[in-house]
Amino acid sequence: MVDRRTGTAGRTARRVAAAGAGGLLVALALPAGAAVAGGGHGCEHGDNDSFDELLECMTADGVLEHLEAFQKIADNSTDPVYPGTRAAGTDGYADSVEYVAGLLREAGYEVTLDPVQITFNFPAELRQLTPTAAEYETGVFTGSGSGRIDAGQVVPVDVNLEGDRASTSGCEAEDFAGLDLSGPADIALIQRGTCSFGLKAQNADQAGAEAVIVFNQGNSPDREALFIGDAQTLDLEGTMPATYDIPVVGASFAEGVALAQPGSTAFVEVLPAETRTDHNVIAELPGENRDNVVMAGAHLDSVIEGPGINDNGSGSAALLETALLMAEGEHENTLRFGWWAAEEQGLVGSADYVAGLSQAERDRIALYMNYDMVGSPNYVFMVYDADQSTFPAPEGVPIPEGSTAIEDVYESYYTLVGEPYDDTEFSGRSDYEAFILAGIPSSGLFTGAEGIKTEPQAAIWGGTAGEQYDPCYHLACDTIENLDRHALDVNSDLIAFAMLTFAYSTEPVNGVEGRDPRGGPVELPAPAGPEGTFVEAGGGAAPGAVA
Repeated sequence: MVDRRTGTAGRTARRVAAAGAGGLLVALALPAGAAVAGGGHGCEHGDNDSFDELLECMTADGVLEHLEAFQKIADNSTDPVYPGTRAAGTDGYADSVEYVAGLLREAGYEVTLDPVQITFNFPAELRQLTPTAAEYETGVFTGSGSGRIDAGQVVPVDVNLEGDRASTSGCEAEDFAGLDLSGPADIALIQRGTCSFGLKAQNADQAGAEAVIVFNQGNSPDREALFIGDAQTLDLEGTMPATYDIPVVGASFAEGVALAQPGSTAFVEVLPAETRTDHNVIAELPGENRDNVVMAGAHLDSVIEGPGINDNGSGSAALLETALLMAEGEHENTLRFGWWAAEEQGLVGSADYVAGLSQAERDRIALYMNYDMVGSPNYVFMVYDADQSTFPAPEGVPIPEGSTAIEDVYESYYTLVGEPYDDTEFSGRSDYEAFILAGIPSSGLFTGAEGIKTEPQAAIWGGTAGEQYDPCYHLACDTIENLDRHALDVNSDLIAFAMLTFAYSTEPVNGVEGRDPRGGPVELPAPAGPEGTFVEAGGGAAPGAVA
C-alpha cells in the first residue's frame, strides 16, 4: 500500500474521482498501479488537491496507524475509575484529544480545544437479594439521579417476558399501579421498548418509585445483553428534558427475568455524579471563501466498557487521516473538522458546540458530514437516508434542504467503485442532530451497530447472517481486532473523496458556486439505488437509539 510518508505505491490503487449529482464535477483518474500522478512528493507533505493524488495517499494503513494509537492510549490508561478506555471524563479521552490536536497543529491547522462540561458517573451496583442472591453487571443511565436502596421491593412494570416480548413498559402513568407507596422502598423494573428511557424514568419517579432498573427487551438477539442508554430526554429529538432525581441503572434481559420473580428484592446504589471538563477538537483550514465552511465530524470518546476502536475510533481515525492529507492543499472553501466529546453520554459535545455558535456563524457552515462507526466487522455500507427513499424520517426530525445532495455524492461514489449500499434512517441519533436542528444540511456514513445481519445482506456484503453488524458494540472487545479492513478502506476513501469534492464546490447543496478541480471535470454516475434489505425502521440499528 502507499506509504503516506514516501508516496510510493505498493498496491493496485483505486484512483478514482467523479462528480456529485446535480452537476457537481470533479477530476477522474482511471485505476492504475503507478505512483501518485503528480510524482516526486510525499503524501504527508504534498498538496493532495487532486482526487487521484488524495485517494492514492488515503490508505487503510494510514488510518490504522491512528487506530493503533487509540488502542495504545486505552491500553496505557490507568484512570482510577475506568482504566483501559477512552471514555468521556477519563485520562484515556484526554490523551486522545492530545494525540489528535497535536498532529493537526503540526500539519498547520488552526486548532481550538473547545471546552465541554460533561457528567461523569461512577460505577453503579445492582444486587438481587431474594428469592436468590446474585450480583449483576450494570451501569448508570445518562441523566440518572443518585441514591442507595438497601432492600427495595422489585415491582415489574407492565413487562412482557414471553412471546414477541413487545413492550410499552413504563410509557404510561397507569403502568405503575402496582407500586405500594406505603410499604418498603419500591424499585421499578421496566422493560426496554417503544418510548424513551427519560419518559420511563420520569413516570416511575412521579409514581413514587425510589429507583429504576431498565432491562433489555429480549425480543431479538441484539436486545438480550446489558444495555445502558440516555434517560435525559422525553422524546427522540431531545427537545423535552426528563424531570426526575432517582437512580436509573441497566440490566440484561435474562437478569430482568430473574428480577421479575415474585418476592424479588434488590440493592441498588448510584453515587453522585461529577461535572468534569472535556474538549471538542476543532481544526480549521481557511479557503479562498472564508464564509463557506465545509465541515465533517466524528465522536472521539468510547464507552466505559472498552477502547472503542470501531465505535468510534474508525470515524475519528479516517477523518484525522483525511485532514492531515489535505493540510497542504489550496481549496476554494474553508475546511473545518470536529472531534466530539461525550457523544456516548447523549451527543453532548456536538450539541454544546452548535449551541455556542451565533446565527451568523451557523450560516457560514454550508454542510456537515458525520462519521460514526465506518468499519464494522460484519458491515453493511449505509448512507443516511436524507431523501427518505427507504425510511420516512421520525416525526419532528428535520431534513434541511441540501442534505440529499450530500447523500447523492456518497451513493454515486459507492456506485462508481462497484460497492452496493443501503439506507439507514435519517434519525438525528448521532452528532449531526444539533446541525440539522440548526438547519444545516447534513448526511453521513454508517456500517452497523447492534442490529442483526440478515441472509440477504450476507449474500450481498458477505459476513455472517444472524450476528450483529458489530458483535463488540459497546463491549470491552471493541479493540483493534474489531474491524473489517475492506469496509474501513472503502469508507476512508469516501470520507476523503467527499471532503475534497465539497472543498471545490458546494453548489448542489447551498447554491454557492465553486471552481473546477485540478485535473478537469467528469460526471459521477447516477446512484445505483439502495439494495432495500431493511424491512424494519432504523437501518442497521443506528447508534444512539433510545427506545
